[in-house]
Amino acid sequence: MLGKTEIPASKENTRWTAVRGENAAGHKNMQQLIQLRWIAVVGQLTTIAVVTLGFGIELPVRHMLEVLVCLVAFNIASHLRWHERPSVSNKELFLALLVDVAILTAQLYLSGGTSNPFVFLYLLQIILSAVLLEAWTTWTIVAITSACLVALSVLSTPLILPYDHELRFFSLYVQGTLICFALNAILLAFFVTRINRNLRAGDAQLADLRKRAAEEEHIVRMGLLASGAAHELGTPLATLSVILGDWRRMPEFSKNQELQDEIAEMETQLKRCKSIVSSILLSAGEARGESSVKTTLNTFLNDLAEEWRSSRPIVSFEYKNRIQPDIPVVFDSVLKQMICNVLDNALEASPLWVRLEASREEDQLILLITDSGPGFVPAMLSQLGKPYQSTKGRAGSGLGLFLVVNVARKLGGTVAARNRAEGGAVVELTLPLAAISLDEDEENGG
Repeated sequence: MLGKTEIPASKENTRWTAVRGENAAGHKNMQQLIQLRWIAVVGQLTTIAVVTLGFGIELPVRHMLEVLVCLVAFNIASHLRWHERPSVSNKELFLALLVDVAILTAQLYLSGGTSNPFVFLYLLQIILSAVLLEAWTTWTIVAITSACLVALSVLSTPLILPYDHELRFFSLYVQGTLICFALNAILLAFFVTRINRNLRAGDAQLADLRKRAAEEEHIVRMGLLASGAAHELGTPLATLSVILGDWRRMPEFSKNQELQDEIAEMETQLKRCKSIVSSILLSAGEARGESSVKTTLNTFLNDLAEEWRSSRPIVSFEYKNRIQPDIPVVFDSVLKQMICNVLDNALEASPLWVRLEASREEDQLILLITDSGPGFVPAMLSQLGKPYQSTKGRAGSGLGLFLVVNVARKLGGTVAARNRAEGGAVVELTLPLAAISLDEDEENGG
């Protein structure tokens, strides 16, 4: 609901959002480990079958299959757990890799220990930990796998293999070593590439969050400056209002209709200035006796269009509202100011004609503001929403669309701009109706 939305976010919230972004990348990496574990199950079953049936080498098949059943059960449990939970921490990835190391150690213990050429699969676990984990957990994995390797060399029973080293490539041990190398190389190339892609996506998300934090801090500073300026402007605006009232009653002015018309125009513009000051203070939470307004969407848009038309020197203003059915909404000056900001920019570029179209697509409010001006330069379209991007050439200009983009983003919406082929520009505001709609409890005063 817009009336309860605060535009600036605290640095603490941004920090926690960044942590969630990192954990989301960890979730994708956990999914990669689960896939790798299924490949390990198929590979171990195939290897046991080939070694026992194809080469006649005796292995404790029953015990090895029991270990495989444990691995399958753990992987199913992992899939169910991490399918529901969206984030994975470094500690949880570390524990998952420890289980993989334990399963590999048990299988190697049952199948020859260090005499088994597949002992080099420990390197796969170490490299995966180096990619996935923080430094201290990576070195812990290195220490544990080294200890397991030493224990296997002491405690396990070597495989009974025929002495065939003179056969070179056709030696069973050499072939097993080559197969182990190929497995390591293929799995590392495939999964490390995908894991790095996940990590890069996480880094890009973190960089975007930091950029948003800087923009929001910029908005906070501008809000403080605007609030201070609004306080300072209150007194001179009140003084001008009194003076204009005195002028209207003075004989010299009351007899001159042209001066009366000019005074009326000045009072209209003065009221507009007061309204802007009140909006700034309201947005800063400093206005007294005012709150968010409950109305309907069409009433809000129709009133906004009529007020904007009557307070701006526009020659031709087209307003089309295609929203049906009407819905109850709640809004404050932030949304109103955002829309008026885009309309003012269009008016400045195109004083003769501006069009506002309102429509609804499913659960989205679509506002199209069109003008017949010179349009956006390509550099501005590519930098839409960044501060101080303007063609006006004035110091401090270019903040209007910056604020519009940030307000829309806070409401879960988007802002897009494009140039028209026949000349002029179109700015499209898309806002989720859920951000401004009024539910039944609120509508009934609950």
